[in-house]
Amino acid sequence: MCIQSSVGKGCTNSHRDVIIIQCALSYFWRGIPYRAVPISGKCDIDTVNGIIDYQTRIQRMSSPDGKISPNGNTIKSLYDNIPSRFDLYSLRAIMVGGSWETVNTFFKHVVTTMETRSINTPLRRAHFLAQLGHESGSFRYTEEIASGAAYEGRKDLGNTEKGDGQRFKGRGLIQLTGRANYTAYGNAISQNLTVDGNWTKVSTDPVLAADAAGWFWETHNLNTVADTDDIKKITRVVNGGSNGLADRQDYLKRAKWFLVYP
Repeated sequence: MCIQSSVGKGCTNSHRDVIIIQCALSYFWRGIPYRAVPISGKCDIDTVNGIIDYQTRIQRMSSPDGKISPNGNTIKSLYDNIPSRFDLYSLRAIMVGGSWETVNTFFKHVVTTMETRSINTPLRRAHFLAQLGHESGSFRYTEEIASGAAYEGRKDLGNTEKGDGQRFKGRGLIQLTGRANYTAYGNAISQNLTVDGNWTKVSTDPVLAADAAGWFWETHNLNTVADTDDIKKITRVVNGGSNGLADRQDYLKRAKWFLVYP
């Protein structure tokens, strides 16, 4: 299931799991007497009341307990009843390590990218978002933390000039890396990203950060791989190996859950 521990009255209430449940319940708030609560990651009285409201109104439980466990009936009911649409709430839950600010910043650009790059099925979207989530740390990073010195002299990345390693280190939501990739993507959008510091645009412009990820996804035919549900193969293409596979699988699990993929 999409949560790792119990949420609600007297439960574990880990920050990540509470956010996920709050996002899921947001589709069912009915207002008075229970008002919608902020997606805060804190299990307050309004969150508990929201769980009780769901159990009473949707599940029709005679004795609601205000608790949701990873394999219980309420989490299964939420999955069965959650709308199969992609919106701010589902993206916030998938990018559970991020914030509302980052989700709001990238939401419309991610939507546009998925529309223009034919990432148009629940399975394709789930895999795309899983890779974005891991590579960017839930949209917290649009530029590789490392200096990029490790890429210096990497001819396989097109880094043939002195300083190319740092100049063309990973940027964007899927960490575009290397002079060759910056050149190819720049050509695709009619911008020269290899001069005058333009390479930084891939991390500082949210539109390009999202679009560069979509460009990489499309040009490497990852929609076709996503159709086979092969996260290991996608990860090898994106990362060159299996780095962070468990975390990518965790993102994928949440993405499939909120996109209602069986």
